[in-house]
Amino acid sequence: QLQLVESGGGSVEAGGSLRLSCAASGAANCRYVWMWYRQAPGKERTFVSSIDGVDSSTYADSVKGRFTISRDNAKNIVYLQMNSLKPEDTAMYYCKTVSTSWSCNRWGQGTQVTVSS
Repeated sequence: QLQLVESGGGSVEAGGSLRLSCAASGAANCRYVWMWYRQAPGKERTFVSSIDGVDSSTYADSVKGRFTISRDNAKNIVYLQMNSLKPEDTAMYYCKTVSTSWSCNRWGQGTQVTVSS
């Protein structure tokens, strides 16, 4: 069964950087698009970024130019490099896999990012 484990969250000051990772395991035959979402306290979960099998990426307007998504297919890991962090980036960050195979769709457990001003 596919499992996703995020890591790399933490607390930083505004202007700082963090790199989130999300490792997939348990489903070698899955093919999917990777996505990152985030959810701030009291707010809905929103899209942050995605990357597909040919490394085509998309970003929410709020993070364009500051965040970079990448994937390591050999290790089955997706990364989110976050630079120039702002207090409004504070949220729980979740990775997600989206596939045409229902068994390959999964959410990670989340990793907390806190940016202080």
